[in-house]
Amino acid sequence: MRDLTISSFFNRKMLLCIYTGFSSGLPLFFILQLLPAWLRLNDVDLKTIGFFTLVQLPYLLKFLWAPWLDKISPFSIGYRKGWLLITQLGLIVTLPIFGLLNPHTMMDEVILFSLLTAFLSATQDIAIDAYRREILADEQLGNGNSIHINAYRISSLIPGGLSLIFSHYNTWLETYLFTTAFMFPMLIVTLCLKEPNHQFTQDKKSLFLPALKEFFNRSTLSNAIAILAFIALYKLGDSLATALATPFYIDMKYNNLEIGSIAKNAALWPSILGGFLGGILFTKCGLNRALWISGFIQMFSILGFVWLASEGPFQHVGSYELNMLKVVIGIESLGVGMGATQLVTLIAKNTNPLFTATQFALFTGISAVPRTLLNSFSGVLSESLGWTNYFWLCIFLAIPGMLLLFKVAPWTEKE
Repeated sequence: MRDLTISSFFNRKMLLCIYTGFSSGLPLFFILQLLPAWLRLNDVDLKTIGFFTLVQLPYLLKFLWAPWLDKISPFSIGYRKGWLLITQLGLIVTLPIFGLLNPHTMMDEVILFSLLTAFLSATQDIAIDAYRREILADEQLGNGNSIHINAYRISSLIPGGLSLIFSHYNTWLETYLFTTAFMFPMLIVTLCLKEPNHQFTQDKKSLFLPALKEFFNRSTLSNAIAILAFIALYKLGDSLATALATPFYIDMKYNNLEIGSIAKNAALWPSILGGFLGGILFTKCGLNRALWISGFIQMFSILGFVWLASEGPFQHVGSYELNMLKVVIGIESLGVGMGATQLVTLIAKNTNPLFTATQFALFTGISAVPRTLLNSFSGVLSESLGWTNYFWLCIFLAIPGMLLLFKVAPWTEKE
């Protein structure tokens, strides 16, 4: 058993994990939640919104340019701090531009700026993940990553909650400016950061191939392939389930004010609880058992979507229907938060400090494969299957990742 004390959660490094989580989550949920809601409210069809998820390709491909973040120190202020500064400034400039676009007549421009947003966000993630791995000791990974995921999930309350409420009373340009304003506190923290110590490999001419070779040489080929497959499949079900969550709520006849108000409250405490439970599970049970427990909760949380889809769409949204939405969002926030905490911890534990940015970007890029590629067909699947059968499919797709736990993290095996 590991120690679980107040000081293990409340210290400077854990506070910095709040910063990394919020910085990483805000632009991602801007793409995942606010833009699809904007498109759906402008009567863009589900198939188009589904294929729109392909703008997330930079999250999948970020390992291609991740080595440069281990090679170049922008403005000579640090490999991590410099890239964080560049990407955050880019996001502050880019996000408000969507308020000037019309999705009916300017879809090409919408896609272009969405790709740019995803590229900046993915590049920021490379620097954030490397920074967090470099400041946390191995025994701090569980608590640090649980807090990171907690802040990451809570950041979704801005584009998926407050911004939707704001859009009910204001223009979309004002809504995007409002959302962008939350990036400024992160920028101030970045300016105050102290660059962490690095343990780069001496050969910095080519980092990608050595990083890949080091991972495959670390254990048997079958174990390495199993780990990569698990990283890709562990969150496959819930990733597809949440790909069209906001358009799904809209199709159930909830308006953006109701969705925003409920998401702001119903997601907050389950998100916090899920993050802390994820860290406590790792601390008390070890990573292997934490992956099993969180995986089952993550998979069964999709049943909430099945229930809501089978009851809706609603002719009238009253207190009962609003309570249903609260339950669905709350359970989803709890399950996804716990699963994400364990997956990020597994990735961190399989990252060598000599190749922090490159390997972390490769592993998280692999985890983004289903979210990016399969989710692009989410609109086609939901329209052809119907919402209820679509979510049953999501539950079925969660099973392969759970089966891989027998190989990657056996319940009875001590780490």
